[in-house]
Amino acid sequence: MALILKILREDWADAAIALPSYATAGAAGADVRANLRPEDRDSGFTLASMQRAIVPTGLRVEIPPGFEVQIRPRSGLALKHGITLPNTPGTIDSDYRGPMGVLLVNLGAEPYTVHHGDRIAQLIIAPVVQAGFALVDALGETTRGDGGFGSTGRG
Repeated sequence: MALILKILREDWADAAIALPSYATAGAAGADVRANLRPEDRDSGFTLASMQRAIVPTGLRVEIPPGFEVQIRPRSGLALKHGITLPNTPGTIDSDYRGPMGVLLVNLGAEPYTVHHGDRIAQLIIAPVVQAGFALVDALGETTRGDGGFGSTGRG
């Protein structure tokens, strides 16, 4: 049985914009599209170089308990235009019911216009494990020890 992600469209959202969907049978991420506000639909939304903005999807989601939605960049946008997510992956918790926006940043040198209906991110549904936390007097020993960033060498 497939996991079902319940989706609600915002009142202002354009119902012609597709819901998240998988481009291929083997895709891990479902494409998420920009569903711009009516006043931005004709012109699009332009991100200047180094600008960050939340791009609306027009959706709200109900995520089953024990899961999260991760929002990840699209590799083509990142490679071709420098468009990515500054907090990748973004996490949507199962108890959040607010609007689903995608925080984009333009790391490219040129302005980039997001058009109404553009695929702007990928949505991944992943299981969540919540841990307990215990304060201890010492941690177990390992070969690596407390070696930090880059401590295991090059390559």
